[in-house]
Amino acid sequence: MTMRTRKLGTTGPQVSALGLGCMGMSGMYGEADRAESIATIHAALEAGVTLLDTGDFYGMGHNELLINEALRTAPAALRENALVSVKFGALRGPDGDWYGFDGRPAAVKNFAAYSLQRLGVDHIDVYRPSRLDPDVPIEETVGAIAELVEKGWVRHIGLSEVGSDTIRRAAATAPIADLQIEYALISRGPEREILPTLRELGIAVTAYGVLSRGLISGHVTPDQGFAANDFRAHSPRFQGDNLRHNLTLVESLRKIAEEKGVSVAQIAIAWVLSRGEDIVPLVGARTRQRLGEALGALDVTLEEADLAAIEAAVPADAAAGERYAAEQMAMLDSER
Repeated sequence: MTMRTRKLGTTGPQVSALGLGCMGMSGMYGEADRAESIATIHAALEAGVTLLDTGDFYGMGHNELLINEALRTAPAALRENALVSVKFGALRGPDGDWYGFDGRPAAVKNFAAYSLQRLGVDHIDVYRPSRLDPDVPIEETVGAIAELVEKGWVRHIGLSEVGSDTIRRAAATAPIADLQIEYALISRGPEREILPTLRELGIAVTAYGVLSRGLISGHVTPDQGFAANDFRAHSPRFQGDNLRHNLTLVESLRKIAEEKGVSVAQIAIAWVLSRGEDIVPLVGARTRQRLGEALGALDVTLEEADLAAIEAAVPADAAAGERYAAEQMAMLDSER
């Protein structure tokens, strides 16, 4: 398979049409197998995936160290093709609790120094605040990243989960390659204002949650339990009646997928791919098996009739439950 590529905005790098989101390899969805995680990163690189996405707070540095090991042990040619996108700014305690976000310029440079060390690289390809710090103007945060770009420590600036006004202010401060935001069949909020703003400014999207944390993968069952340390154990969309309702949407989608001879996950990823050449889906595969399934979405062509059938089966705003719990939703500038 020859991997297709897409460009991260007018100023960003050319990357694989699918990126690998590595968060789940560091415990956000329960325990993960380290050896299988590294093997999955290697398999992604071998398949032509060049974009690896992480956050310095995923496992409190665990994820960056994991990527470091995967890159060190990968063939040199594949290692050189890899581009690493890093989110920063989330504050966590030893017990994993969350304490807000820090976007102060000094903190930005401090976070970057630690990420460079953990990743074992001399620069970060795309660097982005994970959330908007309500106490620090976005111009100051982005300005600090721009200084890192000038010194060669960072190549490109990204944003994450911010709204149109913040995007405009950030773009007026320095060139922005992409916005990372949740975008999926059942998470279509960005279509209202954010996507038009990004397209006006020439900023791409790296879409996470394209399978809604597995909810629309076709692999979740109504009676499935989740460990206490699994995000989904507390996610509104995975609770009680919400879960049962959402899985009826999945079954409607399954009928369409079966008619095309593909899996539910593949048609859901293909739908995101179909939304525009400026959108790069991040797939959160933790195993080579799930990665292989996700890569199969690149071979799925959705005709107008398919898109109409998908829209009828899973209309916008059809999902039950918010994508985060209330206290986390309140932290999203993109939802204001």
